[in-house]
Amino acid sequence: MKRIYLVGFMGCGKSAVGRRLSFLLKLPFYDMDKEIVRQTGMTIPEIFEQHGEEYFRNLETQFLKNHSHDNCIVSTGGGVALREENRKIMRETGLVLFLDAPFREIWRRIHNDVNRPIVRNSTREEIEALFKSRYRHYKAAAHITIRTEFRTLRQITQYAAFQVNRLKGE
Repeated sequence: MKRIYLVGFMGCGKSAVGRRLSFLLKLPFYDMDKEIVRQTGMTIPEIFEQHGEEYFRNLETQFLKNHSHDNCIVSTGGGVALREENRKIMRETGLVLFLDAPFREIWRRIHNDVNRPIVRNSTREEIEALFKSRYRHYKAAAHITIRTEFRTLRQITQYAAFQVNRLKGE
């Protein structure tokens, strides 16, 4: 297991869990969206507005293919698991953890976030339909599903660390 990938819908806690897991396991942490912003010099909304979603999805795939760091934690973007190629890369190069949060909890976290182009331009019903359409892709990508409902960030992180260490044989 070279990398630990966190997948799930926007707002499920990938970045927050990734940062804490990085500290707990003493591994470097990479937030895919932040890395893409750093590499392109553009915000995610700017990338979507100027180049479109397909271009952004290609950047995500390129990140997975070209990321040169092993023994690290990668928080992926919410749409990464949609592409079969991405699911294959992640499953072959690391352990994929799906942070499974119910939609009502996700909506509570994201509905006012101006940095999410999809949220800015969609209704709650449209976002929920997107959530439902993506769910099976997260399940298909995952080696382990972690239910986050009724768990604190600390509990989720400790459970993720437990699973990683269990699979490493520690």
